[in-house]
Amino acid sequence: MLEMLHIYLIFALLMYLLGVYTLASARNMIKLVIGIEILVAAANLNFLALGAFTSSPSVLGPIDPMVQVFVIVSICIGGAIAAIALSLIVNAYRHYGTLDIRELRRLKG
Repeated sequence: MLEMLHIYLIFALLMYLLGVYTLASARNMIKLVIGIEILVAAANLNFLALGAFTSSPSVLGPIDPMVQVFVIVSICIGGAIAAIALSLIVNAYRHYGTLDIRELRRLKG
């Protein structure tokens, strides 16, 4: 039973590491938004796995619905943030003609 929990936690850790790597290495603003969304998905998976495996002693027992509500709210807020971020990225591209973070940092001032 706990072996399944380890699988979910390892997969969430891999997703988290992928998101951190994407944030650390990306120069494109769209890749940064994708990296942030991967981090949010890893946190949601971790939260769901821990909520499902620690709420009841058996697999078929009831799962606390509050965990699922928090994850659904997190997904909705993450989608809204991604939409706003992508609209800002489109406006930055129209105005400056590039999505490169280093290039945009040189333009300030």
